[in-house]
Amino acid sequence: MPDTQSESSICLTFDFDAISLWLMRGFNSPGPLSRGEFGAHVIPRILEMLRERELPATFFIPGHTADTYPAQCAAIAEAGHEIAMHGYLHEQVSNLDRAGETEIVQRGRDAIRKATGYDPKGNRTPSWDFTDATVDILLEAGCEYDSSLMCTDYTPFYARHGDVASPDGPYVFGEPTPLIELPVTWSLDDYPQFEYFRTGTSVMPGLRRPDEVFGNFLDDVDYMLREEPGGVCVLTFHPQVIGRGHRMLGLERFLDACRERDVAFRTCLDVARRFRAAEQSA
Repeated sequence: MPDTQSESSICLTFDFDAISLWLMRGFNSPGPLSRGEFGAHVIPRILEMLRERELPATFFIPGHTADTYPAQCAAIAEAGHEIAMHGYLHEQVSNLDRAGETEIVQRGRDAIRKATGYDPKGNRTPSWDFTDATVDILLEAGCEYDSSLMCTDYTPFYARHGDVASPDGPYVFGEPTPLIELPVTWSLDDYPQFEYFRTGTSVMPGLRRPDEVFGNFLDDVDYMLREEPGGVCVLTFHPQVIGRGHRMLGLERFLDACRERDVAFRTCLDVARRFRAAEQSA
């Protein structure tokens, strides 16, 4: 049985982008789209891995994925995992005006509700970026938390509204809002570690050995436990990336090593609510 009493947390998060990731980038031929299709193919093995270890997870699902793969999304909900929003077509929100950003949040939320009956309370922007309107839009949509920013490594914080960035003077920090932010980082994301991606002008090599990558992940968990007990380590996976056999074996070994430590696996919503309760009682 995994530890459920520890104050320290690991959030296993899966961005179920599927085909939306490739369509958003302008790829519409069978080759790249098949990479997204593979993400849906491996959902059962990911759910089984989690079931065997009795581990909860949070799945960030674009609305396009919910519309395209409703059965897989329903299976995620039926297995008891949290489902949260991830745009509609994996859009880069910094390219959108307020109306456009509001539309993708609402459309993504509606698609999740239709496919799963689940009412999402969390969000992750597909681009790990905000606009000036993002916080307000998410609060209006009923979100309790977001997981897109990198201001801290293991400490949740309240997202701010009204920051001002200028090259001619100091950065002006805005006011905290009720939206809780659970920090992320590219160094704890499987995509840049493993995925091979080539364009006409660049190559993302990826294809690293799982033991090397998960050694880094485990070091982050151990550092958190030593230096910031009670913190949260948010790990980001993508079914179409992590679902390959050798990576699944690496992930299984990593999870089993984490289960031997004084740390609890929790959903993002659980961590956010624990953080808010602690802040309100302080």
